[in-house]
Amino acid sequence: MTHVCDVLILGAGAAGLMCAIEAGRHGKRVAVLDHADRIGKKILISGGGRCNFTNIHCSPDNFLSANPHFCKSALAGYTPQDFLALVLKHKIPYHEKTLGQLFCDRSARDIVALLQEECRETGVEIFLNAKVERVRHLTDFEVRTQNDVFSSGALVVATGGLSIPKMGATPFGYELAAQFGIAIQPCRPALVPLLFSSNDLAEYGDLAGVATEVVVRCGTHQFREAMLVTHRGLSGPAILQISSYWQPDESLQIDLAPDKEWTRPLRDSLVPRNLATAKNLLRVTLPRRLADRWLVLHPPEDWTNRSLNAWEQQLHRWRIVPAGTEGYAKAEVTAGGVDTDELVSKTMECHRVPGLYFIGEVVDVTGHLGGFNFQWAWASGFAAGQSLSG
Repeated sequence: MTHVCDVLILGAGAAGLMCAIEAGRHGKRVAVLDHADRIGKKILISGGGRCNFTNIHCSPDNFLSANPHFCKSALAGYTPQDFLALVLKHKIPYHEKTLGQLFCDRSARDIVALLQEECRETGVEIFLNAKVERVRHLTDFEVRTQNDVFSSGALVVATGGLSIPKMGATPFGYELAAQFGIAIQPCRPALVPLLFSSNDLAEYGDLAGVATEVVVRCGTHQFREAMLVTHRGLSGPAILQISSYWQPDESLQIDLAPDKEWTRPLRDSLVPRNLATAKNLLRVTLPRRLADRWLVLHPPEDWTNRSLNAWEQQLHRWRIVPAGTEGYAKAEVTAGGVDTDELVSKTMECHRVPGLYFIGEVVDVTGHLGGFNFQWAWASGFAAGQSLSG
């Protein structure tokens, strides 16, 4: 069967559905194709099933890209308050967690239901289990699936990245970009746990489950949040954040006790200078298992103030070189993607292929942890939808 539409969108995730809603709201005939059996599959698992749908402190500084200025226009055109207005319209209860993160009170299903209802209201047609077999650009774009052919003057690619392949992630968006001669920035897993080297694994791997607040640094970037020791390496918000900036063979510097001076009572002679006292002090500063292991691996040279000061600094400058990452299977997003130099920042349309748009995770714009990647999906989808509404 042949379908003719004004706007054809590949991908029924956050960005694709937002684009569809905005174009549909302006009277465009919109069709959305997805190879999955339901819309918003990645939305449903986000935020532990409660969907961290935006962040009220969103700014361009919360994003990585080869061109850090590219995201500014779209983010200014559709703000967290704009999406929050949709949440309120649909009477979805939500709450704010730390650092401006907004979550559903009940379930991520509320956000998917919101998108589905908005699509229904605006006349958007959604075709599921629609695996694309071929894309051609003649006068219009022609997309062929197993059972149908879709023809449209505008094609929007919202197929996501490579992260979480068990949810259906594929390289299709990048392959399509290559088909049209669109440049790609190298892709890598981002917001992903890091792996211990063999030595660090032997020393810390059995501490899995231990969590503590840290400041982690890599180059000029740093984050202060919780760190979690796993049976393979390090995770938790601080590590996921820094992983987006980390490159193979780079070292991380971790402050295990930010704003604390655990040896101060020893240096000021307020307590006896011995290992038993040091253990009690460190157990107040760090989780017990980590404190005890740290003392085994880093015993004091002696009890002079100079040595105690150096001992203090060891805790604030733990240096590790990760062996790698947990890969796309555990990555929340994909860094890299369609080169932003190929796109118009206000519309997400390709410079060289009029009518072809790329939005969401497939583009080389990657947000920090905490709702920023959803905000990029909403904003880039809205920008494309607005452009297509003329």
